[in-house]
Amino acid sequence: MSAEQLLGAVSDEDIVIVADLEAGVGTLSRLAESSVDVTLVVVEPMPRSIDVGQRAAAVADDQAQGRLIVVGNKVADAGDRARLLDAFPGREVVIVPDDAQVGAADRSGSSPVDVAPDAPAVRAIETIVDLVLDGGRRG
Repeated sequence: MSAEQLLGAVSDEDIVIVADLEAGVGTLSRLAESSVDVTLVVVEPMPRSIDVGQRAAAVADDQAQGRLIVVGNKVADAGDRARLLDAFPGREVVIVPDDAQVGAADRSGSSPVDVAPDAPAVRAIETIVDLVLDGGRRG
């Protein structure tokens, strides 16, 4: 089932759907206007990723796809952080640091939340969860 079909098949009452869409803007551009409450645009601090993220943010805006949150993923240092903030001025940006504890958990087949609940990346992801759950109420 495509993202468009899934979102079209459910009522919008008290349902939370988290969908990891393909990279790029294709699926996002095919969604019906205003079909989601929150759009997360996940970008890494690399030029190609930032470019795609900027295009996705523009499509989300054009399609009125709810509150837009940019997630800067695998941010290694202040330069990466600045690059992302500069690329998305005026946007809500959550930084998820590059975190060795996440990689270690992944290699062991465990969830970082279970293995390292206080890791910086896990705390950042918890912030994203709070923002997403609040997003439908802000509309």
